[in-house]
Amino acid sequence: MVDSVDSQRFSNPDLMPTEPSQRGWNLYNYATLWIGMSHNVATYMLAAGLIALGMNWWEAILTIILGNIIVLIPILLNSHAGTKYGIPFPVLARAPFGLSGATIPAVLRGLVAAGWFGINAAIGGDAVNSLAALVVPGWSHWASGGTFIGLTLGGWITFLLFWFLNLWVIYHGMNAVRRFESWAGPLVLVMGILLLAWAHQAAHGWGPMLTQASHLTTFPSFFAVFIPSLTGVIAFWATLSLNIPDFTRFSRSQRDQLWGQILGLPTTMALFSLIGVLVTSASMALYGQPIWDPVALIGKFHSPMVQFMGLVSIIIATLSVNVAANIVSPAYDLAQMFPKLSFEQGGLITAIIGILMCPWLLLSNPHIYIFSWLGIYSGFLGPIAAILIADYWVFRNRTLAISDLYRINGLYSYQNGFNPKGLLALAAGIAVALVGLVVPSLKWLYSYAWFSGFAVSFVTYLFLMGQQKVRVADQAESLS
Repeated sequence: MVDSVDSQRFSNPDLMPTEPSQRGWNLYNYATLWIGMSHNVATYMLAAGLIALGMNWWEAILTIILGNIIVLIPILLNSHAGTKYGIPFPVLARAPFGLSGATIPAVLRGLVAAGWFGINAAIGGDAVNSLAALVVPGWSHWASGGTFIGLTLGGWITFLLFWFLNLWVIYHGMNAVRRFESWAGPLVLVMGILLLAWAHQAAHGWGPMLTQASHLTTFPSFFAVFIPSLTGVIAFWATLSLNIPDFTRFSRSQRDQLWGQILGLPTTMALFSLIGVLVTSASMALYGQPIWDPVALIGKFHSPMVQFMGLVSIIIATLSVNVAANIVSPAYDLAQMFPKLSFEQGGLITAIIGILMCPWLLLSNPHIYIFSWLGIYSGFLGPIAAILIADYWVFRNRTLAISDLYRINGLYSYQNGFNPKGLLALAAGIAVALVGLVVPSLKWLYSYAWFSGFAVSFVTYLFLMGQQKVRVADQAESLS
C-alpha cells in the first residue's frame, strides 16, 4: 500500500501497477504490435539505406536479421518485469537509478522517442503531401513555395495534418492503440507484398534484383560499413528494449508476451526489410540509382490508382508505428518527471518536441540516418538496457519490493532519491560508447557503440553494487 504523500509525488494512475482487469493483451496482440511497428517506412528506409551504402541484397538482409536477433534478447529480458509486476519502464528504472534518478534514463529515452516521432511524422507528412498533389487540383503549384527550415508551405501543412492525426489516436488511450495495431499491421504487410510484386514485374523477374553487385568489394571496405550498420539495426529497436514493460504490463501471461514477441519481431522485420531491399535493388536496375525513399519511388509510378494506394499504405504504416513505438514511452517518461501529467498530456509534449527537432533534416541521406542518428543514440540507450538487465536479473534475481518503488523513504531511495552507483555506471558506458566521436584513434568504440556501452555499464554496475548485494536482496524478499 502506498501512502498518500508518496503517491502524490511518485505516482499517478498511469504509473501504478496494472490491475488484473487491465491485463487483456494476448499472444496475437503482441505479434501484431510488432507487425505494426516493424512494417513501416522507417524499417523500409533502414533496409534500403544499406543498399544505398553499397551492400547487395543478401548482405543487407543478413545484417538486419542478425541485428534483430541480438536486440530481441534485451527486449525479452526487460519484458519480464513488466509482466510480473505490472509496472512501466520509468518505474522499473527506479530500482537501479533511484526514485528521482530514474528521471535521467527516462529523459534520454524520451528524447530519442520524440525524435523518432518526428521522423515518422515527417515521413507520413511527405506521403500526405504527395497524396494531396495527386487528388487536389493545383496543389503542386501553390504548395511548393514558401520554404521555411527545409519544408515548403505544403510540406508544413501536411506535416501538421499527419501530426494531429497521431494525437487523435493516442488521445483515445492504450486500448485504441491495441485495436489500431490489430488491423493496421497485417494491412501494411499486404501493401508491402503488392509493392514487391510491382518491383518483380517492372524489373522483369528476380534476376535484376538479386544480381545487383555489392560495391563493398574487399573485406575491410565491407567491415567498415557492416559494423556501424549492425549497430544501427540494433539501435533501431534499442528504444523498445527499454520501454517494452510499458506494453508487457498489460499481458495476460509471460507466455503471451514472450511468444508473441518472438514470433512478431525477427520474422516481420526480416520480411519487410527483404521487401525494402529487393524493391530498392529493382530501382537500381530500372532507374540507374538506388531510390531509398518509398514516397519518391511511388511518385515514379504511372498509374494514379497505384500511386494512391501506395501513399495510403505508407500513411497507415507510419501512423501505426508512431502511436505505438514513439508516443507511449515518452508519455510514461514525462509522468515519471511530472506525475500530475496525464498520459495524453505527455503524448502532446512529446509531439511538440518532435517538431522542434526538425526531423526531416535527419532523413536527408542514409549516412545521417544510419551512422549519425542511429549510431549516436545507441551509445546512450545500450548502457541503460545493460543496467536494467544487470539489476533485475543478476543483482536482485527478479525480486522487487513493489511498494518501495513508490515510497520516498523506501528501499530505492538511496541518496536523496539518486543511486550514485547506477548513475556512475551509466556515465561510464556512455563515455566509452561515444568517445570515438572526439578521439579518432578510438573511433572503433563508436562503431560498436551499443555493444561497448552495454558491456561497460553492465560490468561496472555489478561491480559497484556487488558489496551490498546480499543485504538488498534480503530486504527486497522481505518487503515484496
